Amino acid sequence: MSIVIVFNNKDPKPWAEKLKSKLSDIPIQIYPEIHDPLIVKFALCWKPHQNILLQFPNLKVVQSVGASVEHIIKTQELRKTITLSRIVDNNLSHDMWEYLLTAILSISKNNFIYAHQQSIKLWKQHPYTNIQNTNISILGLGKIGSFVAEKLGLLGYKVKGWSSSVKNINNVISYSGIQQLDKCLHNTDILINILPLTDTTQNILNITNLKKINAGGYLINVGRGEHLVENDLLDLLEEKYLSGAILDVFRSEPLPDNHPFWNHPKIQITPHVASLTNIESASLQIVENYNRFTSGKELMHQVSLKKGY
Repeated sequence: MSIVIVFNNKDPKPWAEKLKSKLSDIPIQIYPEIHDPLIVKFALCWKPHQNILLQFPNLKVVQSVGASVEHIIKTQELRKTITLSRIVDNNLSHDMWEYLLTAILSISKNNFIYAHQQSIKLWKQHPYTNIQNTNISILGLGKIGSFVAEKLGLLGYKVKGWSSSVKNINNVISYSGIQQLDKCLHNTDILINILPLTDTTQNILNITNLKKINAGGYLINVGRGEHLVENDLLDLLEEKYLSGAILDVFRSEPLPDNHPFWNHPKIQITPHVASLTNIESASLQIVENYNRFTSGKELMHQVSLKKGY
């Protein structure tokens, strides 16, 4: 039996070294240097190329090394006998919370505006908003989204959230289902997207939905690039309906050099760093799942192939 690491745009060597230190007796192969595909039963994946996993006919477990799995579901033909799992890590929730709080305060206190003004030596004051008068709506109330929503509510922000099912979160008004999306978007100053990518949520950040938040509002997208209709955002910024956007995820990563987002004065870009997987803590979950698999036990953090999360 062997473990295979299949990564795209991520260095597999640190992961291989960490796993070898914890599973010293288990052969670990790094794609594309595969010596024997027939003995591979457990795969670690990050954004694998189209249907790469089909070359492992005895594969039983596919483990994402991140919180998301759509990069696997959308590119691989997974047999019904394969179990798909993901990483669920408190570090991811805390890191996302810190990123979003930084972004929210930067918006409220006009930090991005002043950074631009400094570059052109412009001295001009702008009104700011405080916590109690800022309405935040969060799309996606999974483990990370719920954590962020509750923390923002405790600080005094007015927080609403939307997901596939109603959540009971302190100081947060929860909505669910497509029929309640408008209620969540209404009277929103800052819209945060942390949704998983599914057929239902793809392109959800479109001109119709974005126009339902307050004029002058902001968008923060830390979900997936495919949630956002890019030209719709550009149009809303051009007509000054939205004041700006902070984007951490994109349809094509790395973002192409000629993409209009790079030079847009109202768009702030970060290179998919809002919440990064910690190799040490993630490897503990991977080893635990491997041991559960070899013992015939249920794996942690399994994903429904039908739902996509």
